[in-house]
Amino acid sequence: MIIYDHLISTATISAAELEQAVRYAREKACDLEEVLIDYFQIKPAQIGEALAYYFQVRYEPYRADRIKPFEVLKNLKRDFVESSQWLPIDETKEGLVILALDPERIKALRIVNQIFPKHTIIYTVCTQREFKATVDLFYGSGKGIALEDSSNIDEMLSKLEEDEEEPLEEIDEASAASENELVKLVNKIIMDAYRMGASDIHIEPYPGKEKTKIRFRKDGSLMPYIEIPASHRNALVTRIKIMCDLDIAEKRKPQDGKIKFRRFAPLDIELRVATLPSAGGLEDVVMRILSAGEPIPLEKMNFTVRNLQELKSIISKPYGLFFVCGPTGSGKTTTLHSILKHLNTPATKIWTAEDPVEITQRGLRQVQINVKAGLTFATVMKSFLRADPDIIMVGEMRDRETTSLGIEASLTGHLVMATLHTNSAPESVIRLLDMGMDPFNFSDALLGILAQRLAKRLCPCKKPHTASREEIGMLLMEYCEELKHIEHFKANPEAAYQQIEARWLREYGNEHQQITLYEAVGCDHCNGTGYSGRVALHELLTATDALKKNIQEHARVADMFVTALTDGMGTLKQDGIDKVLQGITDIHQVRAVCIK
Repeated sequence: MIIYDHLISTATISAAELEQAVRYAREKACDLEEVLIDYFQIKPAQIGEALAYYFQVRYEPYRADRIKPFEVLKNLKRDFVESSQWLPIDETKEGLVILALDPERIKALRIVNQIFPKHTIIYTVCTQREFKATVDLFYGSGKGIALEDSSNIDEMLSKLEEDEEEPLEEIDEASAASENELVKLVNKIIMDAYRMGASDIHIEPYPGKEKTKIRFRKDGSLMPYIEIPASHRNALVTRIKIMCDLDIAEKRKPQDGKIKFRRFAPLDIELRVATLPSAGGLEDVVMRILSAGEPIPLEKMNFTVRNLQELKSIISKPYGLFFVCGPTGSGKTTTLHSILKHLNTPATKIWTAEDPVEITQRGLRQVQINVKAGLTFATVMKSFLRADPDIIMVGEMRDRETTSLGIEASLTGHLVMATLHTNSAPESVIRLLDMGMDPFNFSDALLGILAQRLAKRLCPCKKPHTASREEIGMLLMEYCEELKHIEHFKANPEAAYQQIEARWLREYGNEHQQITLYEAVGCDHCNGTGYSGRVALHELLTATDALKKNIQEHARVADMFVTALTDGMGTLKQDGIDKVLQGITDIHQVRAVCIK
């Protein structure tokens, strides 16, 4: 075939072999290019050079770090690109670079000139496999990320290690940070973390010649990823600082920034970056991958039937104050956005103040907090009150002024939601009162408080077994531990135990009145841990009349806790044990997150 004659002239393949490949492709009804690559071990680059020689244009190989040209691609749909077999890949001073499988045909059709009449067009060619990979890379099928793995992380590290013998002080950090291999390595670290479902990336340099360790946090636990040669630790940190516009010369103070990753690679995510000076004149870096995407529907948030009904009843109120509390990383923002999705209708005006804005929703008016510019939660709250809101969501009520404004807004006809960094729902009440809130106004405004934790979810490789009497007894003891303080339990503990066990058998038992429990095993999918993903545990406190009376009297946490239990609140541990009986998690994970 004439188009591949260059392979013969360069002795890459013989004429007889090419003829054999053509015949095989015809018999199997497959593409000749694929036959040459898969059966005759011809490299894509060699085929690319043959195509370039035939069409007299430049060969453009696939590059996993190629940046998507958003402006020229915004009006080109994937279906059109795949059917027409050409794709803009870059805008340069010389002109618009077009990647095509058949540049002559595309040039003759003049379709590119019609779509981009003001551009000088530069045609390039590539193999079909590389064209498909570039389309996948630009249009976000996920395959582009996987293809980058062909550029093996070990190969990247070995290239870096070639310079490891160079004295550390002789390396220019700024120039080293712009080296192609290091740039590709940083991009790959971030893309791998995203693909693996990690929430955080930890970069931990050590003094001397000890390697820099990189770890990912996934499902709440840190796991080792790779180690970087000591000679490149400063350049690695400098590269990350450049990506988020931080001061590369400042190493003595902590700095915070944000990376818009699509500026550097074909993956549209954002990362929050924190640098901290560590021992030996070094700097640690922690990058948080900000979760993007659609909020989860309330029905898929793993609420119990009672909690879901109570929650929907609370948020259906036209005004009042509702909190979601828990430690950092417990899913508070995710839960609030699920609630807002449930309330988000064309008839409702919703304002949110967030730091940062992680989840976006159509219909919400979202404000990013910027303390340096004077845009704090308190100043935004004041503005919201003049912006005709129905619902206000505040990322965090961390001071007296913001909380006072929240109470004021809720008492003047608005539904206000916020997060708090507290351990339990009753404890949140005391925290707010300690801020100086008026107990009477606060009790009038409060609708409810949802405490939340994330426990590791059992991987599908979990092993079932029939629960023994001892296991059921142990679960009952832990479930009832906090109920011992309420009157009807103290009146007849044995009857209360029997009532709870009867409910378990009714809801979770089989026809033989047996309950199945599961234990972690471990497989390739979960990296041998036995756990994959996380599930939320909830404790929903409803502001009943009895609880409001406690608030007005400034009662102790223990008294409020007893009131809430008497009114039907389920604790975090009780919710966790219900999820153990459902086979979602195990008791070890529940104990790990439900500590006193």
